[in-house]
Amino acid sequence: MAGPSQNAAGPVGPGGHLYLIDGSGFVFRAYHALPPLTRKSDGLPTGAVSGFSNMLWKLLEDTRAGDKPTHLAVVFDAGRKTFRNDFFADYKANRSDPPDDLIPQFPLTRDAVRAFGVACVEKAGFEADDLIATYARVAVEAGMRVTVVSADKDLMQLVRDGAVEMLDTVKNRRIGREQVIEKFGVPPEKVVEVQALVGDAIDNVPGVPGIGVKTAAKLIGEFGDLESLLARAGEVKQPKCRESLIEYAGKARLSARLVKLDDNVALDDAISSFAVRDPDPAKLLPFLRSLEFTALLRRAGARLGVDEAELGPVLSPSSSGAAGKPAPVLPSESKGCPGAVGERAAILQPVNYGNYALVTSAEELDRWIASARENGTLSLWVQTDTGDAMRARIIGIALAVKPGSACYVPLAGSAAGELDLAAVHSDWLGEAMVLAKLAPTLQDDSVLKVAHNIKFLYVLLSRHGIHLRSCDDPMLMSYVLDVGKTGHGLEDLAELHLQHRAVTVSDMTGKGRDRIALEQVEVSQAARFAAERADIALRLALLLKPRLIAERRMTVYETLERPLIPVLAGMELAGIVIAPAGLAKLSADFAREMERLEQECCRLAGESFNLGSPKQLGDILFGKFSLPGGRRTRTGAWSTDADILEELAAAGHDLPGRVLEWRQWSKLKSTYTDALPGY
Repeated sequence: MAGPSQNAAGPVGPGGHLYLIDGSGFVFRAYHALPPLTRKSDGLPTGAVSGFSNMLWKLLEDTRAGDKPTHLAVVFDAGRKTFRNDFFADYKANRSDPPDDLIPQFPLTRDAVRAFGVACVEKAGFEADDLIATYARVAVEAGMRVTVVSADKDLMQLVRDGAVEMLDTVKNRRIGREQVIEKFGVPPEKVVEVQALVGDAIDNVPGVPGIGVKTAAKLIGEFGDLESLLARAGEVKQPKCRESLIEYAGKARLSARLVKLDDNVALDDAISSFAVRDPDPAKLLPFLRSLEFTALLRRAGARLGVDEAELGPVLSPSSSGAAGKPAPVLPSESKGCPGAVGERAAILQPVNYGNYALVTSAEELDRWIASARENGTLSLWVQTDTGDAMRARIIGIALAVKPGSACYVPLAGSAAGELDLAAVHSDWLGEAMVLAKLAPTLQDDSVLKVAHNIKFLYVLLSRHGIHLRSCDDPMLMSYVLDVGKTGHGLEDLAELHLQHRAVTVSDMTGKGRDRIALEQVEVSQAARFAAERADIALRLALLLKPRLIAERRMTVYETLERPLIPVLAGMELAGIVIAPAGLAKLSADFAREMERLEQECCRLAGESFNLGSPKQLGDILFGKFSLPGGRRTRTGAWSTDADILEELAAAGHDLPGRVLEWRQWSKLKSTYTDALPGY
């Protein structure tokens, strides 16, 4: 196999030529240019990455044969929020979220750039356009020529004769001063002022209502610049235009700040690091092979001097899948789609609790935590003595780092049935020490935490000063995917997706009179129960996450359901403030109203009876009065459900209506005014 042949780096100065590629523009063009594509091995969406990679390859080949830049970089937007949102919160607020199947492809496009041996640049708080503007300025000041690869009109303000031009690769045309004047009616240095007047609906830049490009260009041509125009707005002849300029002068100035690119960004990477070089076959070819880009793989192999017969062995054994299938690739910057790397066979292997470990030493716990950090994923099940997260005491903690690999950490002092805890469990770890060791990982964004019903865990750990970050919940995933089709409890999902019957609480504690407390369960049984649940939760997340992408539900999960976890947990932690005296007064008022209704109901029935007894009420309505619509329950008693009473009340019968009123007051009293002070 041929090794990488590096081009000689040109000067960062006179004679140098810098190419700056608008990477985000490339990605969206690629996404909309191709039909949806997925990797056959695991269903990962790859259409945008495929189009992006082909566009980048073609550009590199074209420049190699023609323009021959000395330096080249692909520049991306680092995120939606930038410094512009600091002074105008609604900047780009009307933009919709990216399509679900595009989201997991964003980090893959970064991986593609690096695989091609090209510099990949982005910076939090700034748009790609600002970075391009800054690099263009620095390069021009050093005497270099600059080509901005984009058709974005916002970048046209950068064009300078003989120094900065744009290249629209789709239309295969260069954009210089004349082309900018053709589009805006003004030269590049006046583009910002025209844009300030026109605004931009896509980016939510307000502009001045009623002014289009032609009018804006004419006004700037006549008055010279934006400030002069606004200062002399009263001289504008057209009445509507004059009134708008006077009324919306502030918005015009705001718009100018929004559209003007910042060319003074503090750069993290020097232009010298952008030197053009050929791709390294050992990096590029495995990347293309793993994403199943066969055609581009062949072209790249031929270009880099790799014979087609040699393309198979390019992948190292460690990166190959079973039976010669390319190993799934996970975006290197994403912990959000674990299913992309999980081998389905491993996920679906039989759940074997005999493989679970019992951890009773700090050294063992450290090894499990290190394994979780290495894998980038940690699934948890915290065993507690009650289902109330605000009162629960932790009995033990189960950890799973990959399918089939889980452990249980029993906590000292958690077996309430023992008389001498210190003697019996002297080898168990203490709660404070275990939580202190886990806390850095639980609060680390780079490690994905998985738990079924993770809100309970969020509340519980928050009480111990630990705030979960970077979380996934298979219960919520199931709800988003299959609402109304199945139950979303862990046992239900294990049977449905893993064909496995999970151990239940009653399997451990027994039922009825023989039931024991959870903290009295023998440790080997507790270990199986808890570790199995951490294992199952991880497997479910690995199975369901790719479905969110494939079925276009990722946006609902990531922007609606998952963000509510800390919100709802925070509400539980905050609780409510009650006024006991006020509730007591309300309870007394409700009792008096119930007594009045009870007397009225007995009068209407012609006898005294217990309104809280469905049997007595049914006998009166359907036995004594023979009202229509009566039906028997399985026990043979008359049904007095709310829907039956509502039908009778609607038919003009007074007694059912009064009983319904009594039930409403009774519900308010028992559920709220009587119960809340007890909390």
